[in-house]
Amino acid sequence: MYATMTGITFVILLSVIFISTTRFMRHQIDDSVNNEVEEILADSPGRNPDAIRQVVQGLAKHPSGFYYLLQDSNGQVQAGNLPAVDPLPGVREWGKAHKADTSGLSAIRGRGVLLPGAYLFVGWSTHQLLEMEEMVVGTFAWGLAASIGLALVGGLIMSGRLMRRIEKISMTSRSIIGEDLRQRLPVTRAEDELDHLAGSINAMLDRIAALMNDLRQVTTDIAHDLRTPLTRLRQRLELAVRPGEDAAAARQTLESAVAEIDSILAIFGALLRIAQIEAGNRRIGFKAIPLSELLGAVAELYRPMAEENGQILIETIEPSLQVNGERELLMQLFANLIENALRHTPRGSTIALVARRTDRWAQVSVTDDGPGIPENLRGKVLQRFFRLESSRTTVGHGLGLSMANAIVKVHDATLELTDAGPGLRATVLLLSSGPHHTFEINGDTNG
Repeated sequence: MYATMTGITFVILLSVIFISTTRFMRHQIDDSVNNEVEEILADSPGRNPDAIRQVVQGLAKHPSGFYYLLQDSNGQVQAGNLPAVDPLPGVREWGKAHKADTSGLSAIRGRGVLLPGAYLFVGWSTHQLLEMEEMVVGTFAWGLAASIGLALVGGLIMSGRLMRRIEKISMTSRSIIGEDLRQRLPVTRAEDELDHLAGSINAMLDRIAALMNDLRQVTTDIAHDLRTPLTRLRQRLELAVRPGEDAAAARQTLESAVAEIDSILAIFGALLRIAQIEAGNRRIGFKAIPLSELLGAVAELYRPMAEENGQILIETIEPSLQVNGERELLMQLFANLIENALRHTPRGSTIALVARRTDRWAQVSVTDDGPGIPENLRGKVLQRFFRLESSRTTVGHGLGLSMANAIVKVHDATLELTDAGPGLRATVLLLSSGPHHTFEINGDTNG
């Protein structure tokens, strides 16, 4: 196809150049001939045939490149250096009228003029014009053949190189289909469209591999975290159906079993909620939320829990903070972070909730003075079911921060855990929907 388009383009170019050149040269010949005719007639007063004959005879004796013919009404040549022709007025090609002529003067273009009792023709040799036409046609013919040949060879080289790269991509894809997710598409130094495509696909494969690893990790964590409560549940049910068990003891055993079942259902409920949040469908219901009021409500909700644990919860919330989101999800986000801070700090600890405005963001801080989280584990505590060893003795399943992280992502925000010295700071930045806001939370979140 490329060779065909090249050939068509070459032919169009040839036609334009050929027609323009020949038309220009014929126009030059016609101008020269017209000037010569006008001079002959100007040198012959009254256009007298005898006077014209004398002028033509004089001109024909001196070679000037022109050809002359003066013949009477009977077709007899009176003067000039051309044989008799049909007396046709206007521009004419001598070669077209006398293809069978053997005088060697067949390549002539000129102009004929009808005079009283005579016919005058003045012409100019078109031999050079014909040679030029033949040379142009020949040159373009060779050029056309060479261009088509080069286009075919270049197309074969390009298509071969392209097919080799596509075959490498296909082979790698087949390996990936064969469950070898470590394979990646080859990327060259050309940085062309195929490299950009390969880079995008490799990034997608990295994301898929990470999701697969997360899925395997979640499966392992679910099995690990559910094995203990299911084992306890089975033991208690065995006690309940044991012969000789009195009704009161059996009832107490069944109540404990129900509690274990509720704990298991809570795990699956939390997992389902995280999956729904990560699906992003909740964004449809986003609207402007008064963040200051929401944070005040969360603080009031958890102040009794802090007092019961012998902890202090203080808040400093700048008024009129506003963000775009879903109220229920944002309540869950802040509740999880504050609850983690309360749950994993000892009695006498202080948790400070601070919200303020920074540029285009809403920034909220929850700071505690608890044991904190080691720096190398701060990213892992955002994963499902991950818990520090010190947290295994506390109530929970390691899903609080995972849910908080999912809520942050669905709001196009960020969650960062840093050292509060002592304690832990969880920083969340949400884009403000009112005046420019920033949003940060400082808190101890070990679970």
